[in-house]
Amino acid sequence: MGREQDDRNTAEVHTGAGEHGQSEPSVMRSEELFRARRELVILHDGQEYRLRLTRQNKLILTK
Repeated sequence: MGREQDDRNTAEVHTGAGEHGQSEPSVMRSEELFRARRELVILHDGQEYRLRLTRQNKLILTK
């Protein structure tokens, strides 16, 4: 089992420095983001983006 699989199975947020001093991305489970909802709004640079969870359990990001 590789690191990618390990990240999917943990609820921990990784914020430490990775190789070559670069910081690693934070890892969050989609269940934590959505909770009981099917859609959320992300504000980025003054713009709204919608992240939706489909009936087929896929993620769609739209502007």
